[in-house]
Amino acid sequence: MSKHDLKKIILHESEIPRQWYNIMADLPTPIHPYYSGQTLKPAVPEDMLAIFPKSLIEQEFSTERYIDIPDPVREMYKQYRPTPLYRATELEKILKTPARIYYKYEGGNATGSHKLNTAIAQAYYNKEAGIKRISTETGAGQWGSALAMACQHFGLDLEVFMVRCSFDQKPFRRIFMETYGSRVFSSPTDRTQCGIKIREQYPDTQGSLGIAISEAVEVAAMNADTNYSLGSVLNHVCMHQTVIGLEAMTQLEMADEKADVVIACAGGGSNFSGIAFPFMKDKLKGRSDIRFVAVEPTACPTLTKGVYEYDFGDTAGVAPIAKMYTLGAGYMPQSIHAGGLRYHGMAPIISKLYNEGYIEAKAYDQVNVFEAAMLFARTEGIVPAPESAHAIRAAIDEAVSCVDSGEERVILFNLSGNGYFDMYAYDMYMRGEMKDSSVDDNEIKRSLEHLPVLE
Repeated sequence: MSKHDLKKIILHESEIPRQWYNIMADLPTPIHPYYSGQTLKPAVPEDMLAIFPKSLIEQEFSTERYIDIPDPVREMYKQYRPTPLYRATELEKILKTPARIYYKYEGGNATGSHKLNTAIAQAYYNKEAGIKRISTETGAGQWGSALAMACQHFGLDLEVFMVRCSFDQKPFRRIFMETYGSRVFSSPTDRTQCGIKIREQYPDTQGSLGIAISEAVEVAAMNADTNYSLGSVLNHVCMHQTVIGLEAMTQLEMADEKADVVIACAGGGSNFSGIAFPFMKDKLKGRSDIRFVAVEPTACPTLTKGVYEYDFGDTAGVAPIAKMYTLGAGYMPQSIHAGGLRYHGMAPIISKLYNEGYIEAKAYDQVNVFEAAMLFARTEGIVPAPESAHAIRAAIDEAVSCVDSGEERVILFNLSGNGYFDMYAYDMYMRGEMKDSSVDDNEIKRSLEHLPVLE
């Protein structure tokens, strides 16, 4: 049997990475500095001490290429890592493509997504810092579920502000978080000043990640025993996810393959970073011509329709200000089923790499995305999360483009989560009740009128 005929490539637990890869060490030019949301002046690490432990702040600004994974974190990784790399042979047959499609499957853990990779690390570092409670936001619920499990393991309390549309659509996600001892609130709430203000201004709002972040940050800033955890966007979060790509590189070598294109969905950027950054290192050094494709929803087209400017990371403007692609912190995306992709901004590192031409971006409406998800489920036997299905859509289109040319392209994508808590969305699609997602360019324009004016 040829190595190319391998269907499933599995590593031993001894091959779980012992270090995270920090792409900050290999960027051609330094990343743009953060600004304080309160003073609108350049931020220093001390500005973040009110909501983050010192160890994570150090990682956020570090330029060390590799950072050791603490033993307690790596031991918990062993519950579900290494994750398998599959070749999508049945999908290839249906598409009649000469391309070879591989996917890294991160949905096999109890939470059903890649988010556990950073949740474990963040809970550990907060526990080491003497923190008693964490507050956070969650969109579709994958991040909240992951942090709930991690906090329970390390003995921390957790409060989760869940975006209202997902809170209503996905009650089993709430129940999952509560099973692990977390308290879950439909955001915006009447528990924070930010939430109260938003509810007064927009009583019928379905919420957004920007609002939920504001509420969680407010709780952390007001309580000395509480810190805030973010599931995406920030540098240290993206770095924790690189265990995905580091494992995938080893697995592709075992299959005697080299990726031609690497694909992942992109909301805030954590799972795209996780699969792409380890492969990106050689491209940054001019040793590779791999293409990288970030895929987003047309309802929240941060890269494809946003601007590269400094903006608030949250709606209330209390979180750090970053140079990123943004639709404006006040932008309210449509209520789509891929709740984890409804964030107005993109990770600063991804934004920088996209602006400099290292990354491509595509946007799809949700009907096209679910069409791809259904085909994948029926061929590969895994029901994908709506977020991950965006990557599947792009991978299918990439493979179909090889049919006429006959090019044997190697396509790698990150299947970052399963969709077993998302069957309501699949039911809507099958009943023909799902609507295409879109965006009003005038709404984006109005939102971008409120970008911060920095000193």
